[in-house]
Amino acid sequence: MSPSHLLALRPPPDIEARVVAFRQAQGIRDAAAVPHLTVKARSGLDDDLGWLELVPAVAAATPPIPVELLAPCVFPNGRALYLPARSPGAVRLHLDLLGALRPARRFGYEGPHLTPHLTLALGRRDMSMDALLDAARQAFPHPPTFTATDLVWMRKPGPGGAYQPVQSWTLGGTRDP
Repeated sequence: MSPSHLLALRPPPDIEARVVAFRQAQGIRDAAAVPHLTVKARSGLDDDLGWLELVPAVAAATPPIPVELLAPCVFPNGRALYLPARSPGAVRLHLDLLGALRPARRFGYEGPHLTPHLTLALGRRDMSMDALLDAARQAFPHPPTFTATDLVWMRKPGPGGAYQPVQSWTLGGTRDP
């Protein structure tokens, strides 16, 4: 199977360390190993990487993005435990990326109704999401805020792999020549 790509905002190192420590304490190993908020899911981000040439201009036109993480939740289908993110700027960036990249197909959760979030754990059949939710509430009693300063291309090598950062662009920065 081919690699998957996404575009994301990354939390600062102190918040990343808290998320990684929580995941390690709970024995979580999944594709969300590197903490991030997806602003463009993999639909339309093909392996030919032609879409990459459009990303720097979108990043340059986007100011740094305030993000307020909220209390832990589980998606209704049990697919993931996450920290919701209140961030109109992240939704605007998502819409700008959709406009620039014009993917032929989009996932149903893409568009103005996007739910920005930082995934703590992806659901599995052998996992108690209720127990994980309780642990997350204790680990994140006062979820943090931050300002995202970079748009990051992340790549997953294939099934069973984790998304890893490949390249980043400074938000509000200058376009690469």
